Amino acid sequence: MAPRTNPTLRQRRLGAELRRMREQAGFRNGELGRAVGMSPAQVTQMEAGKIGISVERLRTIAAACMCVNDPLIAALSDIITDREKPGWWEEFRASLAEDFIDVAEFEGQARRLTTYSMAFVPGLLQTGVYASSVFAQTFPPLPRHEIDLRTAFRMQRQRLIRSGAVPYSTFIHEAALRMQFSSPAVLAEQLGALIEDSEQESISIRVIPFDVSAVPSSSVTFTYAEGPIPELDAAQVDTSLGCRIFDAPAHVGKFRSLIARFESRALSETESRDFIGSVKKEMEGKHA
Repeated sequence: MAPRTNPTLRQRRLGAELRRMREQAGFRNGELGRAVGMSPAQVTQMEAGKIGISVERLRTIAAACMCVNDPLIAALSDIITDREKPGWWEEFRASLAEDFIDVAEFEGQARRLTTYSMAFVPGLLQTGVYASSVFAQTFPPLPRHEIDLRTAFRMQRQRLIRSGAVPYSTFIHEAALRMQFSSPAVLAEQLGALIEDSEQESISIRVIPFDVSAVPSSSVTFTYAEGPIPELDAAQVDTSLGCRIFDAPAHVGKFRSLIARFESRALSETESRDFIGSVKKEMEGKHA
């Protein structure tokens, strides 16, 4: 079978976990290949997600690497045997950059999502008008049809949390609540939508005000996705060059620590709802 030219995020994650398993055992590509009946090139392609493996081959690799983490092996087996239909995001693969598809797939695989946003309202909670305004500020400017396409894609991503299928928690910095991408009226409408969302049982919204020293200077906007087991947790970070996904244990641990810090210092959900309401009134006053 020819190698995949465009492996999915899930396939790449499987490969990354197999690479970690090999490295923890101290094997080089060729050494693992000889132990499990694969060529060095096949091992490289497997770890890049470009070729698939069977559950039997996975167990052979785990045994060769002396991996006795049964929950991890079971979770990786589920990735291999998952034969569900392609995600809804595949319909957009030909028209949007891969980063957009990766974000949707990243969210779609999560058991729970936690986000932190410092410059704008989290994408999963944006209104259509607000999202369109954000995309309109992209540099270099986007054509109208591209703004509309990205907005439609973002609205479809929101079905995941609005259905209650995946619990969602977010920490929003006060700066994001005050940043205007269009007008005070658009922002006021967005803040009103946040208040409504905060009343949903599966959605938690907590605010970090300016006067709370909870944010390290190096913090960035990120999404933390909990997997079926902690070893498959990951974080997605927005950068000026696109999105990056971190799944190495050391990186994941840093994001867990950030979340713990936010949880200890952010306003409560009730306080946050009141705070958002006060900013909304300010914006309505400016609009009037």
